[in-house]
Amino acid sequence: MRITYIILLIANIFLLPMKAADNTIRLIPQPAEVQMRSGTFRLDSPISISYSQELNKEASLLKDYLDESKLIAELYPNKTDAIIQLKISETVLPNHKEGYILQISNRSIQIESSSATGVFYGIQTLRQLIEKDPNRALPQLIITDYPAFSWRAFMLDEARYFKGKEVVCRLLDQMAYLKMNTFHWHLTDDQGWRVEIKKFPKLTEIGSRRDSSEINHFESDVFDGKLHSGYYTQKEIKEILLYAHERHINIVPEIEMPGHASAAIASYPWLGTDNTPISVPGKFGVHYNVYNIADVKVVNALKDILSEVIELFPSPVIHIGGDEVKYNHWKASPVVQDYMQKHALQTPAELQVHFTNDISNWLSSKGKRMMGWNEITGNKLHEYQSSTDTAVQNETLAKNAIVHCWKGNYSLVKEAIEKGYDIVNAYHEYTYLDYSYKKIPLEKAYHFNPVPEGLTSEQRSHVLGISCQMWGEFIPTVESMNHLLFPRIAAYAETGWSQEKNKNYQMFLKVLENDKKLR
Repeated sequence: MRITYIILLIANIFLLPMKAADNTIRLIPQPAEVQMRSGTFRLDSPISISYSQELNKEASLLKDYLDESKLIAELYPNKTDAIIQLKISETVLPNHKEGYILQISNRSIQIESSSATGVFYGIQTLRQLIEKDPNRALPQLIITDYPAFSWRAFMLDEARYFKGKEVVCRLLDQMAYLKMNTFHWHLTDDQGWRVEIKKFPKLTEIGSRRDSSEINHFESDVFDGKLHSGYYTQKEIKEILLYAHERHINIVPEIEMPGHASAAIASYPWLGTDNTPISVPGKFGVHYNVYNIADVKVVNALKDILSEVIELFPSPVIHIGGDEVKYNHWKASPVVQDYMQKHALQTPAELQVHFTNDISNWLSSKGKRMMGWNEITGNKLHEYQSSTDTAVQNETLAKNAIVHCWKGNYSLVKEAIEKGYDIVNAYHEYTYLDYSYKKIPLEKAYHFNPVPEGLTSEQRSHVLGISCQMWGEFIPTVESMNHLLFPRIAAYAETGWSQEKNKNYQMFLKVLENDKKLR
């Protein structure tokens, strides 16, 4: 157990006033409804598992999970008297496709749902119950459970530091245990391009490598002098996609545009507004290099890249970034200025919205939905952008875009919802995992509510959910990542799944203390 976690636990359990004892079972995330019954059910080997054919993979994973817990299990399709029974029934929580009902009686364990996803989540709950008692004496109960939000995401930035397939799969396992369903994969940025694009091989031949990396903090101008490289072949990505699919996790790829483009421009200088050769930068922070979105050749190249991404990723949502664009190169480019005049675009922000809508409409034609950080709305979020440059009058963001809210005045989250946009709340002051525990302590992370106050019932439906972000600029190792990730990811998972009325921070801490998988 890490020293940070021990201090955190002691501070919160012993120094804070305690609430009255809760006589229900506590899990992470806490289920919607728990009905406790008297008695226990002892789970002893050998354990028979019954399942229908459509639950073959879920049953196999359950067997693997039980093996990890030193319990011997065997699979029996459609065995009526099995110890554990996995069932699909369209009448079970039909309005909650990720929901499930878990019943433990004195004779058997039954998990039912209207979907394989729901059964899988019921299995995760059973795993936690098994972890609670080393003697495998499970409480008899009925759990009726379903998520508060449909989007429960963790984002990993590998553009800054490549982690590799094994690490990603371990993270997917942890997400599954916590019932998180969206892995947002930040694969391209200024400092690295991590996905093979066969039409443009230099993106990984050149763009996946940098000579050095800035260390300590932003603007330190101190570099480690070490080569950093790495990328995923399309074959490797397909393997990871399958692994995630089996755990009912959707992988949303993020391909940054029109900014954070230095690695791509280093690979193909003609993509840039300046059309000037550059190197993949080792300095972190916001760079000036942006795509020349006034050049149809560049825009078509970006669509060709996205075509390969779409072919690779089954996700209905494709993230295009869109954040932190510095307008200097566009303002200095005669080609861009002529393009803006031709299309009656008054400001660089309007140009970006114009480009974003083109990509959004193109993605829609391919059956995909576009998502981007909340700069795609055209709002002024950064001190390096002037109010003049960010004024937007002649362009409005396409209504089917998903706005990923991370920055700016918090009122902009509500404003986007009021304008009719679906949003995912990732407000940085609460959800950025690269921030220290001093800046975002566990309790602050736990109490974040992704739904702004003052919304109508209809407006609340536009809040798809929550995401937490592990940005990688100064997270070079798996150990440094895990230190910041665990146990805070469990707090975000509970917010994404559990009903607000069922949350209890002190009980949450007790579960963390006793379940080693969550630390």
